[in-house]
Amino acid sequence: MGADRGPNGWLVVDKPPGLSSTRVVELVRRSAGTKAGHAGTLDPLATGVLPIALGEATKTAGYATTGRKCYRFRIRWGVARATDDREGEIIGVSPSRPSCEAVEAILPRFTGTIRQVPPTFSAIKVRGRRAYALARSGKPPVLPARPVEISVLRLVGIPDHDHADCEALVGKGTYIRALARDLGAALGTFAHIAELRRLSVGPFTERHAVPLDFIMEQGHILGASGCLLPIETALDDIPALAVTEDEAARLRSGQKITPERPGERADLNRLDEGAVVGAWHNRVLVALGRIESNSLRPVRVINT
Repeated sequence: MGADRGPNGWLVVDKPPGLSSTRVVELVRRSAGTKAGHAGTLDPLATGVLPIALGEATKTAGYATTGRKCYRFRIRWGVARATDDREGEIIGVSPSRPSCEAVEAILPRFTGTIRQVPPTFSAIKVRGRRAYALARSGKPPVLPARPVEISVLRLVGIPDHDHADCEALVGKGTYIRALARDLGAALGTFAHIAELRRLSVGPFTERHAVPLDFIMEQGHILGASGCLLPIETALDDIPALAVTEDEAARLRSGQKITPERPGERADLNRLDEGAVVGAWHNRVLVALGRIESNSLRPVRVINT
């Protein structure tokens, strides 16, 4: 029966340039013959790690998007574009180019928790509409600054007078396009993203990534291709709780449980109210549950 529903697990696509994340998901969904969803949007010009949840793994996608992301990117100095990347209309030009020393000196100001104004062309909703839709209609919204976390930001190369190559490890909601724009402003010039590649999303890295063309060739035999990662790959940071066969059955039927075994009950009591836990039986993920009054209420039941 599980085979009829298609494969269950995570597929890490090495996204090619020119396709939206949504388009990649559509192609994979059609090829694999199962439901699918991605963990973390990549702009069409960007390449690299795009984790796609298949089948029952879609129930864990929300936990993958909270992981930190690593990017390598090329900044183009001296030109501002409406989208903050190379695909947008030119809206400003400056003859100023920062030195290598100036770039390295400014990076610490953009490390840690900073306030960032998202790009006007972004998927953020403003009064029920996407910011990019408003911008395209000639009514670009004024987006408020918000706190974002940039754990690591370093210069990795200066290929020529007009460009700088950097890497960053960032938290949820950080826009690399906005980072490049703001770096340019801080250095007395304009800037936008010329190239962008994502190296990792939480536990998903380049070493897991598979070319989209190969995935399309596999079609409905994708589950046997060796490309799929287990459903639980996205749950690295979520506590695990062993449950009995009876408790597993109750969770699968939507019932709240209080662990029978003292060890598991003690483990549950040590966790905070509202924490999410992965419930396992015989090394199989049964459900994701939320702690409520020292009991576990299922919020996502995994059917494999």
